[in-house]
Amino acid sequence: ELVMHRDYQTKTQAKADIFEYTEVFYNRIRRHSSLGYMNPEQYEAINMAA
Repeated sequence: ELVMHRDYQTKTQAKADIFEYTEVFYNRIRRHSSLGYMNPEQYEAINMAA
């Protein structure tokens, strides 16, 4: 869905865009079983308050 409507000049540009999406955006909102099915922001907020 990220790259469907984009044209990349190089493979490096495509890889950078995909990395940005998965590591910066997607993993911040995705729930993780290792965090009690919370996303990282929720987990950090709860643990910083404790």
